[in-house]
Amino acid sequence: MSVRFETRDRTAIAARAGKILRTSAVVMGAAIPFAGCGGGDDSGRAAAFATADEASPHEEGVNPYVVSLDMEFRSKTYSQWAVSFWQWVLGLPVGPLPHPFEDCNHRPISAAQTGNVWFWATPAAVQTICNQAASTIPAGTSIFLLVLDGASLFLPMVDGPNSLDNPPIRTFTADQLKIASAFTNDIRDLFCTVDGVAVDNIAAYRTKTGIFPFSAPSPWIFGHTGGSATAVADGYYLMIQPLPAGLHTIHYGGKFVVPAGVFEAGQSVIAKDVTLIIRVGS
Repeated sequence: MSVRFETRDRTAIAARAGKILRTSAVVMGAAIPFAGCGGGDDSGRAAAFATADEASPHEEGVNPYVVSLDMEFRSKTYSQWAVSFWQWVLGLPVGPLPHPFEDCNHRPISAAQTGNVWFWATPAAVQTICNQAASTIPAGTSIFLLVLDGASLFLPMVDGPNSLDNPPIRTFTADQLKIASAFTNDIRDLFCTVDGVAVDNIAAYRTKTGIFPFSAPSPWIFGHTGGSATAVADGYYLMIQPLPAGLHTIHYGGKFVVPAGVFEAGQSVIAKDVTLIIRVGS
C-alpha cells in the first residue's frame, strides 16, 4: 500500500471515528465503508512456543522482570494475553468506579481482576503518577502491562463511533489491518523501568492480535450503546513477572508520532510518561 493511500485512509478512519484518541492507546472505532480480568483466545496463535519457567525469565540478566515475547506464560502467548486484556477492558462498565482509561488513582488495581495475571490499562493522562500502594497485589500475581498501543480497530460502528448495537461485522479488509499496523509503526522512544532496572529492547515486544470478539456494556468507554463486536490490536505490551513483597515502581511511556493530515494539519507528537506504584503482598 502506498504511503499516500495509507495516509488518506488513516485520515478516513480518524474522521469516521470522531477522532477517538486515547494517549494510552490510539483507539479507532470504525466500520470502514471503503475498500480497503477477562479471557480470550487468538486465531493467529503461532504453532510452537517455548514454555516460560515462571520463576526464571527467558532473558534473565537482560530483562529480569519481563517474560520474553517468544514464550508462553501461564498457558498463553503474548498475543492471547493482549486479546484477554482488550476483552477485559472493553467489557468494563463506566461506573460506579471510574474506567481505568479515565482514572488510575480512584480505581484500585484490584477492581474486576481475577486469577494470577492482572491487567493494567494505561490512563488517558499524558503524564501521570498512578499511586496504587493502597491496594495489595497477591503474591505470585503477574501484571500484563499495556505500554503503548498503536491502534485497535472495532467493528461494527455503522451508526458512528457511539454505537455497537448492530449485528457484529466479523470481516476486516486487508487494508484496514495494514492501517492498524501503520499507527503502531509511528510509535517512538519506548521505555520502561521496573524498580529502576530498564527493560531492554522494548521494540521487540510488539504484539499483534488476530481478529477477536468482545462484548461492551451500555454505556461503554467509547460510547452510549454497547453490544457485541470484533476487534484487532497492534501495540507494545509487557508481561511483568511476579514481584517480591513490598512497594515497587514501574515507569514507562513513549511517543506517538502521528503523520500530518491524520489528526491535525501538521505532525502530532504525543509523549506518554506514566509512573505506576504498586504494593505486593507476602
